[in-house]
Amino acid sequence: MIGKSTLTDIIAGTNRGLLANVGQQQAILAAIANLEDFNPTPRPLAASHLLEGNWRLLYTTSKALLNIDRLPFCKLGQIYQCIRVETNSVYNIAEIYGVPSLEGLVSVAAKFEPVSERRVQVKFQRSIIGLQRLISYTSPGEFIQQIESGKKFTAFDFPIQSEKQQGWLDITYIDDDLRIGRGNEGSVFVLSKT
Repeated sequence: MIGKSTLTDIIAGTNRGLLANVGQQQAILAAIANLEDFNPTPRPLAASHLLEGNWRLLYTTSKALLNIDRLPFCKLGQIYQCIRVETNSVYNIAEIYGVPSLEGLVSVAAKFEPVSERRVQVKFQRSIIGLQRLISYTSPGEFIQQIESGKKFTAFDFPIQSEKQQGWLDITYIDDDLRIGRGNEGSVFVLSKT
């Protein structure tokens, strides 16, 4: 069995997938598939204590996320997915760097609904895009508290028509500090708990 450390070793240096060559991509997908075969939590959605919390993206094949790095003057910083089980909420937060003092943030808030023991239906509800200093962004946890308190931000802050913007995610592996998911667009996500 290929272990977690093997997967994280292969992922290291790929900048969340941005720099992964074809050989690395194949090795990573093989290591992911191997770990999924030995998922210690066969009913991940029943393990809310594992799901809950802030997760940092280690690797993805999602073009939507990786393409942020290809925007002019932009470099993708950390990407977080923060899950709040009690309210069935998920927050995706991407930190953007480039021109000094113009650091940005791209965030999407969504609701999730379990549809099987490992699949959630995700309905996107709100997007916030702006400069970190105008939003007063310091950390994912504090930012989410502000969102949940109903704060409107000095940013592009707009609702999303969830009927049109939705998808699903299978949680194919989860333990105390690593989560693997596969999305409806064929994307793979590997995250570590922060």
